[in-house]
Amino acid sequence: MTIQAHLESLQKKHGALEEKLHDALASPSIDDRHIAELKRLKLRLKDEMERLRASTRH
Repeated sequence: MTIQAHLESLQKKHGALEEKLHDALASPSIDDRHIAELKRLKLRLKDEMERLRASTRH
């Protein structure tokens, strides 16, 4: 898998997590721990995307 393809895959996953997070925040029955986990996962993906972007700039 090329770096660009991997980056696109991560972007899709990040978008999917954003949607899940939005839905979870709109649902009063969702546990705060679940919301925190979604935010952590989303941040990990964002960090990985930034690392990939930085590695391709050099």
